[in-house]
Amino acid sequence: MTSDREQLALAFRLAERFGFHEGICNHFSLRVEHAEERYLINPYGLHWSEIEADSLLLIDGEGSILEGVGELEDTARFIHVAGHKANPRHRVLLHTHMPWATALTLLPEPAGMLQMAHQTACRFAGRMARENTFGGLAHDDSEGERLANAARQQPLVDITFLAHHGVIVGGPSVALAFDDLYYLERACRQQVLALQTGQPLVLLADDIVDDTARQTQRDLSASAEAHFAALGRVLKARPNRVMTF
Repeated sequence: MTSDREQLALAFRLAERFGFHEGICNHFSLRVEHAEERYLINPYGLHWSEIEADSLLLIDGEGSILEGVGELEDTARFIHVAGHKANPRHRVLLHTHMPWATALTLLPEPAGMLQMAHQTACRFAGRMARENTFGGLAHDDSEGERLANAARQQPLVDITFLAHHGVIVGGPSVALAFDDLYYLERACRQQVLALQTGQPLVLLADDIVDDTARQTQRDLSASAEAHFAALGRVLKARPNRVMTF
């Protein structure tokens, strides 16, 4: 069984391969089990393609570095630590500016949220929210606390669209959170491509959305674990292969 560090590091490398990264920005974090206020997170300055298990920092609830070499960026400390505390279900938080999902954050609603117009979108039914206020870069705790307060009020939300910014995906495991990240980007791409036709989206009926969401959720954890393991095998066996999502 792979360690927390290995799983989180793999998520970074896969995210880079699929083009979910943006320079050396954005962060993935994981709350360490059986340890009070301990989190693994990427240090500032590393490209996601080069992150390995021993690259990750171990920090406490105040953002102090306990293990690892490197710098913890302010936005990581203020957004991620607060986010983990706000929703204990989210052992893992993945924050990206991945292009298709971020494109929706630039649009007004309803187009600025993932709509229930496709099977893939239905897996996120009832699990999404949009934060409409852009507060600039999180260089102090006020922005992190603002986002955390919104998370506390919506404990069932796993996907947050941050207006003019990007997305945050939370989950109980690296595999499940990454699976959501992967399929969220696919679903957002489908929506953006459909909107480019100039025609309105044809939304699914509520009962169909609910049934499809239940069907998806039933096997989601096992499917996510199998998907994440398969992606890891492909990346290891064919490190130079072009991987598309």
